[in-house]
Amino acid sequence: MTQPHDHIVKSYDDERQRLLGEILRMGEMAASQLEAALDVVERRDDKAAGRIIDNDEAIDALEKEVSHDVMKLALRGPMARDLREILAALRVSADIERIGDYAANVAKRSTALNQSPPLPHTRGLNVLGRLAVSQVRDVLEAYRGNDAEAAQRVRDRDAELDALYTGLFRELLTYMMEDARSITPCTHLLFMAKNLERVGDHATNIAENIWFLVHGDDALPPREKRDETNTVS
Repeated sequence: MTQPHDHIVKSYDDERQRLLGEILRMGEMAASQLEAALDVVERRDDKAAGRIIDNDEAIDALEKEVSHDVMKLALRGPMARDLREILAALRVSADIERIGDYAANVAKRSTALNQSPPLPHTRGLNVLGRLAVSQVRDVLEAYRGNDAEAAQRVRDRDAELDALYTGLFRELLTYMMEDARSITPCTHLLFMAKNLERVGDHATNIAENIWFLVHGDDALPPREKRDETNTVS
């Protein structure tokens, strides 16, 4: 015969699985939005950009659902490991929401960029963006599997994304100095590139929260940073 305690434990486990599913669904939406934003930059498609901007509301709505479900779990008197799951869920969902915002920002900037003739530098932006998408998808898989080692590999790869961003930043600045007509479109590209670099930072945040989830307050391994745009002369 099933005891009442068994029902309580099963109910709690069901709610945890529901929460995980919501966060992963939210993450997939954000990654798909980011891919779509990169696509509209390439195709110069204002209508598709508008749809991406509108779809950001769905990610915001899911974050509210996650927050509601986190509060329900928090009121169940969780143990230490469960508390880490709850705190990590709040942090991870907040990072995913910001990734969705950055995807919408790239789409918004693309419509402004389309007012100018095409620039070859959108190819560099696409390479940067594809790496950012890969970071997001990989860290979500690490979160799904509670895989701290896979999460740290994502965290370590952020240096590659930083280096790509720094290279594109310098290239765009050089182009702007050589041709004053390029200043406006290159400025839009600079903002878009920064958005993509920030996506990588949020993927890194998620990776660090996976480490916290698995290892608690154990110190994180050091990592390399290669964003040198603040030192560009």
